[in-house]
Amino acid sequence: MDVAEPIGAGPSGRLWEGKTAIVTGGAQGIGAAIAAQGVADGARVWIFDVADEAGEATAARIGDGCRYLHVDVTDESAVGDAVADVVAADGGIQILINNACGDANEDAVSMSVERWDSIMRLNLTSAWLVSRAVLPSMLAAGTGSIVNIGSLHARLTEEGAFPYAAGKAGLGGLTRSLALDYGARGVRVNMVCPGWTRSERVQQLFDRIGPEAVERIESTHALRRVATPADIAPTVSFIASDHASFVTGATWEVDGGLGARFA
Repeated sequence: MDVAEPIGAGPSGRLWEGKTAIVTGGAQGIGAAIAAQGVADGARVWIFDVADEAGEATAARIGDGCRYLHVDVTDESAVGDAVADVVAADGGIQILINNACGDANEDAVSMSVERWDSIMRLNLTSAWLVSRAVLPSMLAAGTGSIVNIGSLHARLTEEGAFPYAAGKAGLGGLTRSLALDYGARGVRVNMVCPGWTRSERVQQLFDRIGPEAVERIESTHALRRVATPADIAPTVSFIASDHASFVTGATWEVDGGLGARFA
């Protein structure tokens, strides 16, 4: 049996050395941490978002190697134009991180169809739209890696999480389907599912509910704390990199052991 040579990380030891990556929803939170990690790992990273002030600030903070583009990832035309701009600038796209999403807690009876469509377009359809736009570049090169940022709600949920959980579960199905359809042509597709993470939005929630409630949430985790965005980004970097070259169609939970608990 032939033994393959070990996979290197590039001349500098960085996992994304020389690659071009897109991170959707990268203006803040987990997306911003992934963008920063990507640049630290040697990539040129393009942030797609509509939060212009936060996106520009994040790109400036990360520095050389990171650019911000105003892109509504629910808009088919805008996505196509933006991806074409990235390909024209960098010659191709090797990594896509579909991170854009929005919270949604609705009652299934009273929720309108328009609200459902809006939520699903952001939390699920956008991942397909950006993947569809990026895949031709990856397929032409015979290589590429897509990582969809899901949630523990894709598998385990709780009361009041409709339809957020439905969208994240759908993202898991999209991940598996794309992995099967394009694996033979060199493209890997995986999903990383964080649990509680101290993004700006979650921190605002914690400030409202108070320290005792936060302590109760933390106590449900095996590690007795919730994540920071910086806890999530290195796992995403690894899964997207060539060091995970035999990983596709997989879901990785990065939840501090929350999902290990029955109740």
